[in-house]
Formats: sequence, C-alpha cells, structure tokens
Amino acid sequence: MAVPRLRSYEGPAFLSYGFRPFFLLGSAYAGLSILFWLPAYSGHVETFSLFAPVDWHVHEMLFGYLAAVVTGFLLTAIPNWTGRLPVLGLPLLGLMSLWIAGRFAVFFSDLLGWQLTAIIDCAFLAAVGAAAAREIISGRNWRNLKVLVPLAVLLAANICFHVEAHLYGMSDASRRLGIGAAILLIMIIGGRIIPSFTRNWLARENPGRLPAPFGRFDMVSLAVSAGALLAWTALPDSVGSAALLAVAGALQAARLARWAGDRTVADPLVLILHLAYAFIPVGMLLIALAIVLPSTVPAAAGIHALGGGAIGAMTLAVMVRATLGHTGRALQAGRAGMFVFAAVLLGGLVRIAAAFVPDPLLIQLAGVAWAAAFLGYAVAFAAALTQPRAI
Repeated sequence: MAVPRLRSYEGPAFLSYGFRPFFLLGSAYAGLSILFWLPAYSGHVETFSLFAPVDWHVHEMLFGYLAAVVTGFLLTAIPNWTGRLPVLGLPLLGLMSLWIAGRFAVFFSDLLGWQLTAIIDCAFLAAVGAAAAREIISGRNWRNLKVLVPLAVLLAANICFHVEAHLYGMSDASRRLGIGAAILLIMIIGGRIIPSFTRNWLARENPGRLPAPFGRFDMVSLAVSAGALLAWTALPDSVGSAALLAVAGALQAARLARWAGDRTVADPLVLILHLAYAFIPVGMLLIALAIVLPSTVPAAAGIHALGGGAIGAMTLAVMVRATLGHTGRALQAGRAGMFVFAAVLLGGLVRIAAAFVPDPLLIQLAGVAWAAAFLGYAVAFAAALTQPRAI
C-alpha cells in the first residue's frame, strides 16, 4: 500500500525529501571544490585549513561531497524500505546546516583548532547514522541494517582522518578506510539497484537474458572484497593485500558480467550504472599491480579509478535517476544526463591516465571534466530539486 509520505508537509519543496538539498549542495560542492583544488594543486591558492592541501582535497571528496550524496540517497531510500515518513522540514534543515558547518570548519580549521573542527565535521555523519538507524529499527526493516555498517566505517574513517592529520601531519590509513567504506557501500547498494533496474528495463524493452539474481556468489564476492579492502587499509604494501585485491577484482568483474549490462546500450540511465561499477574491479586490479610492480603501475591510478571513477560516476548516475524518478519526470537521460555522464566518465578515465603520464594538462583536463559533470548536474536539475513534484 502506498504511504502518503508528504501528507502533512506544507513547507518548501526543497526540504520535502533528503535527496533535494543534499544532491544539489553535494553536486555543487563537488564541482566548485575541484575548481578550487586545481590552482591549489599547482600552488597558486591556499586554504585556511590545518590539513595539508592534498589532505583537504581527499577529505572534502570523501567526507564532504560523498557524505552529502550518501545522506541524500539514504534519507530518500529508507522511507521506501520502511514505509515511514521521510526526514523533512526542520530536522532536514538541521542536517543540512551541520553539513555546511563541517565544510566551513574544515576550510578554516587553522582558526578553529583541530579538536573543534573534528567535532563539528564528524557531528554530521554521526547525526545521519543516528537518524538512519532510528528509521530502519522503528520500521523493523532488519535486512537493511547492513547499510549502516559502511556508514559507521565512513564516520570512523573521518574521525581517524582528523587524528592522523593532527598527529602525523598527513592522513594515511584513514584515506584508504574512507575509500574502502565508500566502495563497500557501492557494492552493497549497487548489487541491489543495478540488476533490479536492468531487469525491469530488459523485461520491458529487450526481452531475453536477464541479470542473475542475488545469491551465494554475490555474498562470497562481497565478503572477499570487504576483506581485501580491509587488508589494503592496514597493509597497503603487502603482497598478501595485492593477492586479495586481485581476487576481489576478478570476482567483482564476474559479478558485473552476470548483470547483463551489455544488453542495456540503448538506455543511458541503465548503462551508466554498469560503466560506473566497472571502475571497481579496474581499481582493485590496478592497486594490486601497483603493490607488486610499483615502478610500472602508480598507486594513484587505482585510487583514482575507485575515487574519480567508481564513486564519481556511480553517485552521479544515482543522483540523475533518483531526481527524475522522485520529481515525477520521465526516466530518460536527455541531453543533460548524457552530458554529465560523458563528462564524469571522461574525468575518471583521464585522471587514471594522468597517473601513468603525470602531465599537468591531463590533471587539469580531468578536473575540468569532473567539475563540468557535477556543476552540469546542479544547473540542469536545480529546478527539479527545488520545485514541487511535477506529477
């Protein structure tokens, strides 16, 4: 039975569902922060942050932009999972304000001090986790409690990031822990939505081979991949970690092949999910090769395959689809969707190439493509995100 989730809400549409503020602010921040990072990378501008410039960049991608998008997704998905009313209005405004406060605190941490900065910044993910746990538990939706695990790990990584940067002047394991939490979340959520959306489209538009249902193979591949990411976090130079990552990459490639993505070329909204997920096995295999062949394969190649590729493309793919679906618009990528998908894929691929050929022009091109993708989304979908549902 459909739940009249917005029955008693009369406030601004922008605060009627979690995806609205967090997708818009997160995408705008993703684009603008990279445009700031490009001159910072070349030494032309500086932050007022206690973080080293590269740490500020990594932190804001993981715990700024990504945290916002994950929050928007969870606050929108959980009501569908539980049948409960969404977090909206003043509580949603409070979460949004916490996120914004965290961005200012990190940027001006040299003025605030590291302890106060860490408290302000980490309060956001703690509040999101508490809100998500309350809704899932109250709705007795026990099977979705597992999404709280990578969210909790992401919060732990953020706390460790602040501590590491303060004690050692640079983050280390916390970077890998944050990336691992993000990839684990994509593997869990992606393993649900990619075959589901693919199956629905194929059954309607292209009958024939369908994605394999979730089963023991998926459970094994998730367990091995989680173990590999944990090993890489703790022992980034270990041959054992490389072996685990290579096995995990192969399993994730096989998992993706079972979802019939090759039959979805006619629908960009479905195809982009498969292309985005493909960066996960590529990234794992590149990191494994970087461990055993450090003089041939740079570590940055695999890291950016997971970050700029998998995280960037998958979050953008989910944002476009969720925005269209939840605002009553047709599930068609259109010119705007095609542009942002092409831009984010270009940005990811060029950034991987720039790790092998460290030409500043390639890094600039990758950054501009990334910024174009996320600012393009913010501009193209701003009206949909801030106005009432179309139908």
